[in-house]
Amino acid sequence: MTYRIDSYHGADSPRLGAMTLHPTPESVSLARRWFRKFIAPFDPACSVDDCALMISELVTNAIVYGRADDPWVVRVEWFREGTSLRVEVHNPGFPANVRLRRPDASDAHGRGLLLVDSIADSWHSGPSRLGGTVVSFVVADAWKI
Repeated sequence: MTYRIDSYHGADSPRLGAMTLHPTPESVSLARRWFRKFIAPFDPACSVDDCALMISELVTNAIVYGRADDPWVVRVEWFREGTSLRVEVHNPGFPANVRLRRPDASDAHGRGLLLVDSIADSWHSGPSRLGGTVVSFVVADAWKI
């Protein structure tokens, strides 16, 4: 299986990195591991563990809910916007299917976006510029000025 990582170090590019993942369960741990590795040189002041956890939840959702007739991938990109970090997770699913749930204590699933909502400063979902759906989150003050 082939995966792709893109790292951006140009001063004029707000995109810090990106990864293309197959829609398989193994991609969730790869996304966490690769994000930690490729964000480290940028020395963020925010919790990288919290960001990796949110990425894990969004990649899991992308794999579970993304659908396409042809072979497809999950795309994760991260950007620096001033002192904030924005992470996007793209999949070919239908944007209207993204919703914040309030699961009962006995429910085994349905907490991913709730977790992102509680940790991130903001999050958004909608149509992806790549086609399908994008779910993103922002961590403010991810870098010191």
